[in-house]
Amino acid sequence: MTSPSPAHRLAALRARLAGAGVQGFIVPRSDEHLGEYVPPSAERLAWLTGFTGSAGMAIVLPDRATVFTDGRYTLQVRDQTDPALWECRHITDEPPAEWLKAHGTDLAIGYDPWLHSVSALERLAVPGVHLVPLPANPVDAAWADRPAPPLAEAVPHALGQAGKPSEEKRAEAAAALRDAGEAAAVLADPHSAAWLLNIRGGDLAHTPLALGFALLHADARVELFMAPEKVPAETRVHLGNQVVVRPREELPRALDALRGRRVRIDADATPAWFTDWLKQAGAEISIGEDPCRLPRACKNAVERDGARAAHRRDAVAMARFLSWFAAQAPKGKLTEISAAAQLLAFRQDVTMFRAESFPAISGAGEHGAIVHYRVTPETDRRIAPDEVYLIDSGAQYLDGTTDITRTLWTGPGVAAPELKDRVTRVLKGHIALATARFPAGVAGPHLDALARRPLWDVGLDYDHGTGHGVGSFLSVHEGPVAFSRAARIVPLREGMILSDEPGFYAAGEYGIRLENLLLVLPADLPQATRPFLCFETLTLAPFDRALIEPSLLTSTERAWLDAYHARVLAEVGPELDAATADWLRAACAPL
Repeated sequence: MTSPSPAHRLAALRARLAGAGVQGFIVPRSDEHLGEYVPPSAERLAWLTGFTGSAGMAIVLPDRATVFTDGRYTLQVRDQTDPALWECRHITDEPPAEWLKAHGTDLAIGYDPWLHSVSALERLAVPGVHLVPLPANPVDAAWADRPAPPLAEAVPHALGQAGKPSEEKRAEAAAALRDAGEAAAVLADPHSAAWLLNIRGGDLAHTPLALGFALLHADARVELFMAPEKVPAETRVHLGNQVVVRPREELPRALDALRGRRVRIDADATPAWFTDWLKQAGAEISIGEDPCRLPRACKNAVERDGARAAHRRDAVAMARFLSWFAAQAPKGKLTEISAAAQLLAFRQDVTMFRAESFPAISGAGEHGAIVHYRVTPETDRRIAPDEVYLIDSGAQYLDGTTDITRTLWTGPGVAAPELKDRVTRVLKGHIALATARFPAGVAGPHLDALARRPLWDVGLDYDHGTGHGVGSFLSVHEGPVAFSRAARIVPLREGMILSDEPGFYAAGEYGIRLENLLLVLPADLPQATRPFLCFETLTLAPFDRALIEPSLLTSTERAWLDAYHARVLAEVGPELDAATADWLRAACAPL
């Protein structure tokens, strides 16, 4: 069957809106777990619009339709959508609510209550616009060849990697509920169930999750709502007697049983359907953070050691790739796809490798300026000599999740002074954040400017956050912390892992981003009058010397870079073959 054109898809959706009693419809880029990474069956935004980015929203009205996305995707969304059908808007500069206020007044706008959190709906509510929950998603009705939902098995995550038994996690989370006077908490985020129950799965291509919902009760019992065929006997034994597996169809009855009781809902992480049903059932809603979210972000000692080990092994694959790329790139025969494929092949040789942690961002020249560029056979281009190549990639290992970006010069010529200036300023910002020491209580938004200062000094900036949290054999993007002006004020705590990835992008020319992962640890400051924190750099790979202008670095920055490269050589070099070790020795030589 031939897939319908974008115009036919939009027309098919509009035809179904009248039957649903609404004039418009909101299509978020999320599934019923409100996750960033979704299975093919939930790629509604991509099916409807053609835009494949990991963040965005579409609003369809009778006479116009708009796609909203953030600064990572402003170029990509215009490339992937038909301008005759879709307007493109920056979600920060022109929020969907403001657009609705201007164009949707006196219209009934439908939404799927499974795909929006309570707080997301509050942000969309504007006077004169009537938001209407629909019992069935009209996109699904129009999507004739929609894939079936995934049914990968849930498997135990060994204590040797998890570091803490599920019984202890459940007891601590349940105690938090009792302290708050709450009978239960809805866990709609499958990362929470995965962490709480020490299970993983294969429902998503790059994040090891078994998709499902859970109810955590104040007595530490858990009801796990997941297709029973996804939970084999071994996993049921692992879960124990206090965890009951039920089919998702039993969710309404389980919520009905909470009548008259106080139930915690995370307004940012729970579909509005749960709030609506619980209110109808007569439960009392208590708005509070998912009780697993913050504990999950603060890695225990075993998870920290696992992260260190995973990064050391990943560094071997990166060194092999960087050495190979340095030899091959000047020949001009590589492409974006072939380079990314070679990096994946090197990673597949690494012990405990399970998958990429996201599709590699492999962008040469002007493609590097598309912040979250995803190469396809149609866009794949040759990596030419004497240009910039950006490779942002990561891996899922049983003991940790990695994410690294390097900006490389293809050679054999010399990079232009302006390019080296930009790269070095990004590096200075990276170093400023990596070396920060700060009092307990400081949050990511407070530190974001450190990484931007060297660019700000000459009137430059980048349109994305400086860093995100990272899970432990879970999502490469993990809340609740982030280095971003737009992030919530959540104080950094010991054990959190975040990325440090400032950048600079010249549209149509090149992109620059330099990323390592950082582990939050206590700072040893003898004169401190209160607790201070600092960062340990986990990622181990050299920065490309061909793009660094040493004269722009202070003596302190230069000392940091030399010490970092010395550490890379000492920890990674012994694991390499002789030829790659020789290359690494030269790449890590003092400036």
